[in-house]
Amino acid sequence: MSRRGWALFVAMAVIWGVPYLLIKVAVGEFSPVLVVFARCAIGAAVLLPWTIARGQLRPALRHWRALLLFTVLEMTGPWLLLSWAEQSLSSSLTGLLVAAVPFVAALTARLAGDEDRLSPVRVVGMLIGVVGIAALLGLDVGGAQLSAIGAVALVVVGYATAPMVVTRALPDVPGVAVAAIALTVTALVYAPFALPQVGELPGAPADALVSVAVLGLVCTALALALFFALIREAGPQRALVITFVNPAVAVLLGVLLLDEPFTLGLAVGLPLVLLGCVLATRRSPTRPRRSELTEVDSAVP
Repeated sequence: MSRRGWALFVAMAVIWGVPYLLIKVAVGEFSPVLVVFARCAIGAAVLLPWTIARGQLRPALRHWRALLLFTVLEMTGPWLLLSWAEQSLSSSLTGLLVAAVPFVAALTARLAGDEDRLSPVRVVGMLIGVVGIAALLGLDVGGAQLSAIGAVALVVVGYATAPMVVTRALPDVPGVAVAAIALTVTALVYAPFALPQVGELPGAPADALVSVAVLGLVCTALALALFFALIREAGPQRALVITFVNPAVAVLLGVLLLDEPFTLGLAVGLPLVLLGCVLATRRSPTRPRRSELTEVDSAVP
């Protein structure tokens, strides 16, 4: 990747590693539905006026079908399914299952005829990343329900295919406009279930309110704007490798901010995640096109 791509990648890895900590604080006071609605509403309140002021809303809405598909695949469906699945799955197992996103993205791209082929080095990098996550989080499968695992599998498919919708169907739509519309639609979907609970917000502890605010402003509004920039800079397959790094950042923050122990799993898993990340994002060697081969052949006496 380019230097700009790496800068965006690192920023996204950190920003989307923080929500694990913030959500843990927020759901201690509010229901998952209210937390999701609040972060979407805050994100939409920031990005939608910006989109309207720049005259990007009406042109973007011309692609409403692709926008709706992206919204369902990236936000509306996955966030509800994850909230439901984590009621019976451990966070470690959920994190490990979500780490399958880059593999599914690579398979989907292959089926769609993407020219960015998956080299053996990148496959090895992904496998190393998964092993690193397993070492970081451990694996608790006790009591896991097949229905919950199936829900996370649907989340993985959504996360893997949504960026392809951006690159293929929305190449000319600014990322901020896509994020603004998707957040607005998702907030409207959750509103009937969350609005009866809004009365809980004023009397809540300050740390829970700050967590929800940071989730909406930084981990949703800012993060989505950066994510679209990363997709267009590095491609959907490489952009999704952040799913390896996010759990590592979350565990590291737990050690630094919550005085959690520095375990052997962290000492072994973190280097593996970083190594896998470097290998999985390497640029694949380009194959010469048929036209280029013809030109070379014709030039040889």
